[in-house]
Amino acid sequence: MPKLTKRTVDAIEPQATEFFIWDESIPGFGLRVMPSGRKSFVVQYRAGRRPRRMSLGPSTVLTCDQARARAITIIAAVKNGEDPAADRAAKRNAATVSDLAERFDKEHIAVRLKPSTANEYRCNLRRFILPALGRLAVPEINRADVAKFHHDLRHIPYQANRCLEVISKMFVLAEMWRLRPDGSNPRKHIRKYPEEKRERFLSAAELRRIGEVLREMESERVELSSAILAARLLILTGCRLGEIMALKWDCIDFQERVLRLPDSKTGKKIVHLGAPAVEYLWDAQRIDGNPWIIPGTLTGKPLSDLQPFWQRVRAGIKDVRIHDLRHNFASTAVASGQGLPMIGKLLGHTQVQTTARYAHLAADPVRNAADIVATSLREALG
Repeated sequence: MPKLTKRTVDAIEPQATEFFIWDESIPGFGLRVMPSGRKSFVVQYRAGRRPRRMSLGPSTVLTCDQARARAITIIAAVKNGEDPAADRAAKRNAATVSDLAERFDKEHIAVRLKPSTANEYRCNLRRFILPALGRLAVPEINRADVAKFHHDLRHIPYQANRCLEVISKMFVLAEMWRLRPDGSNPRKHIRKYPEEKRERFLSAAELRRIGEVLREMESERVELSSAILAARLLILTGCRLGEIMALKWDCIDFQERVLRLPDSKTGKKIVHLGAPAVEYLWDAQRIDGNPWIIPGTLTGKPLSDLQPFWQRVRAGIKDVRIHDLRHNFASTAVASGQGLPMIGKLLGHTQVQTTARYAHLAADPVRNAADIVATSLREALG
């Protein structure tokens, strides 16, 4: 077996079948010669009992010294217990992020998430994550890839942060499915963009205006009575929009004055109703064959979208979203002297931290009391 040099490689003539020339100085290092005349360097070794052969590259691209250096590196890795050929094949056949997203949808999104959250996850995957990262191999994705993706969405920080959450969960599962090593989540240490928590509370004048508009709509009969009822229930119960729109008559317990919601953002939930809300529900029209409290125009179906109606209700009142009615319910409860645990119970919060956002409002009644007492004492002082 000769030592492979440029002269010996160039001098070798092809034959009718493929054959190999092995280097005398490096066991396992050789040259493969095809009948077509194509020549490429190879390295051959054993991984356990399995023979392996790896192509190093064509002789027209690599010099003999370059190919020999690669062969030495591979043989050294084999002696350390590695299997470079298997590692290369694993990388070549590795799942892409698109493959991971498909499994993520089938085994997590479709099974464990509520419909609204599932839609948000799928939208973020379709619009942002897959166009940017979908073709990359799952084992090859690193923190720099995810950081660049997040940075590229800096003009829409809220969306960028939601996408980061989806990526994080997807790669946690990739580790569980053994598509990546444990503890290798590429989302780690990437800071989210600051998000301004928006809390809008209605003034007494704004609430009066909304009440007037609802009464005018009711008397003129130009809007669905169910939409008017939905708006009033949102104001009087502090429920989320989806909870009110999904209400069925069998959810109401008039005797106990509660709504028994079979599902909500936090799971099963009981909503305690004040007397005004009970009165509106008691007087609401029931439609035979329609189980929904907020029926739409289609037979047997609920009202699907309250937003257009709300835009007409809040005309002239700046920046009031439907969800702000829930914040307003909480602020009114604080102003009336209710403690945060009670407010959390009314709103159906499962985490104390969620209700704690209203803690700053609890100071208002105390300040008012301080004003009254101090003013009285000042007057007494003359």
